Amino acid sequence: MRLAYNILFVLFFWLSAPWYFLRMWRRGGWRAGFGQRFGRYGPEIKTALGERPVLWLHAVSVGEVGVCLQLIRALEPRLSAYQLVVSTTTSTGMGELRGKLPPHIPRIYYPVDFPGVTRRALDTLRPRAIILVEAEVWPNFLWQALDRSIPLFLVNARLSERSFRNYARFGFIFRPIFSRFRAAGCQEEGDAQRLKQLGFPSEAVRVVGNLKFDAAQRDPRPGLDVPALLRQIAVRDNAKILVAGSTHAGEEAILAEMLPRLLRGCPELFLVLVPRHFERAREVGRELEARGVSFVYRSEIGAGPPRGGAAPQCLLVNSTGELKSFYERASVVFVGKSLTAEGGQNPIEPAALGKAVVLGPNMQNFAAIVRAFLSRQAVIQVADAAGLESALAQLLADDLRRAEVGARALGVVRENLGATGRTAQMIVERLGAS
Repeated sequence: MRLAYNILFVLFFWLSAPWYFLRMWRRGGWRAGFGQRFGRYGPEIKTALGERPVLWLHAVSVGEVGVCLQLIRALEPRLSAYQLVVSTTTSTGMGELRGKLPPHIPRIYYPVDFPGVTRRALDTLRPRAIILVEAEVWPNFLWQALDRSIPLFLVNARLSERSFRNYARFGFIFRPIFSRFRAAGCQEEGDAQRLKQLGFPSEAVRVVGNLKFDAAQRDPRPGLDVPALLRQIAVRDNAKILVAGSTHAGEEAILAEMLPRLLRGCPELFLVLVPRHFERAREVGRELEARGVSFVYRSEIGAGPPRGGAAPQCLLVNSTGELKSFYERASVVFVGKSLTAEGGQNPIEPAALGKAVVLGPNMQNFAAIVRAFLSRQAVIQVADAAGLESALAQLLADDLRRAEVGARALGVVRENLGATGRTAQMIVERLGAS
């Protein structure tokens, strides 16, 4: 079984490598820590580990990093004898860790799933336990961890029907791995049932809620001063700000095309576009120019007048780690990857700020969360671009409705807090059972 997997993985890796490395190159900063992806952790990591037992947490990208940071704050006081280490897969995730993780906790890149690479990584870190945030199941890494009798934990687990079918299809690989997990904290009962069907021990699975509700709470540290930033491009303090967060290809063009019509109904409107992948900013900029939208890149504020010399109608954010700050200033929020792509992005962050949130139809990755909001009329979900324009126009024109929707959203968030503490308690209890 392992031999067959490794043959297929090698083929997949080399076939996908050109696309993977192109994406890394476009995002920039790929050289920093590149060797870590192959299990080569330098002397500074080894020194930072010290002599304490290591607890290795893995957060795939930005969304999981937010959950991981919240969990670390709950775990550190309870597991002070452990040295925590956090890994991530993406450069954007690493950017979040560098900016927000306390300096005494080492941050590393997760190793590529070759047997020699994962062996080298585990030999260096020698973890006493491994915690995976949400779902990042790489067989070689987990096989070798289990061969060393390292306890495995899965937290904030969610499993769509599609993922469930894929894992079930390859049950001959995953069922023996899943059967040996020490504990799994699930977002809802449906996730728990699916994990049990895939082989997780019944006694190991708990429904603890969604940690992303806790992770969305306001950061006490000061963030970007968005009002001051907008003043630099002549946006008035009383302007109504539409923030389109984590947008994907096609969504920016749709928003650009409806912007003139929205402006006719709301002349004080200003659009902030935050693409999910900042390296797409130039491509998005060309789409805005083609539709006659005057805009400024976030990185160019202060460098000169807006393109075309006109007062800007849009700020195009080509930086990372600032979305929550823009959400704080928003009058209305559109959550991307929900109109022209599938999966959706996290609606909890703007909801936790009491914002009126509009979603497209494709929120598969956050289905349970969206159901919770919709049951309380705490977000507005639309079927298509025409529905999006109508919903935005109505919210921009009705201050009372915006406030009501935002207040209901904040109420849903507050009702779902506490999953982090329950997850931390689960981990502490199960580690104590070692």
